Amino acid sequence: MPPRFLPALCLALLPLLSHSAPRTCLVVGISDGDTLTARCGRFGSYEEVKVRIAAIDAPERSQPYGQRSRQALSRLCYFEQAVIEERDTDRYGRTVADVSCKGQDAGTHLVAEGWAWVYDFNGIATRRGGGAFKLQDNARTQRLGLWAGAKPTPPWEWRRRQRENDSNAAL
Repeated sequence: MPPRFLPALCLALLPLLSHSAPRTCLVVGISDGDTLTARCGRFGSYEEVKVRIAAIDAPERSQPYGQRSRQALSRLCYFEQAVIEERDTDRYGRTVADVSCKGQDAGTHLVAEGWAWVYDFNGIATRRGGGAFKLQDNARTQRLGLWAGAKPTPPWEWRRRQRENDSNAAL
């Protein structure tokens, strides 16, 4: 008969098991400045994975600076080996992960270069010490990337306005 504390121990360790080991995959597509498609696995048994980079939000493709943000991610990661550390799955079924290409953290790189905002969903960026916010402030101060614009609109606000415009047009 197993000890009575075993079920409690298993439940306590479950969060540690929810994150899979880092995977090295080939980046085969860039959707926008914070989403890529990677081919993982071995020859003959590849799996394509849609990955949303954790803790950032980049302009949408049709938003100002959207194409330039996408190009920045492409320059860093397209057709490169990426180390992908899964963190979660979003409501669209995409893997939310930390991604490193060419030895650089893609999210940190995009924020530092001014092509993405810090997106502190579930406090990820805050729990990591807040360094991403400092990089974002530095990019804003230097007017890098999207911060060169007069008043860049964060993607979450832009998406909300698009939904409002769509619902008003339907009336």
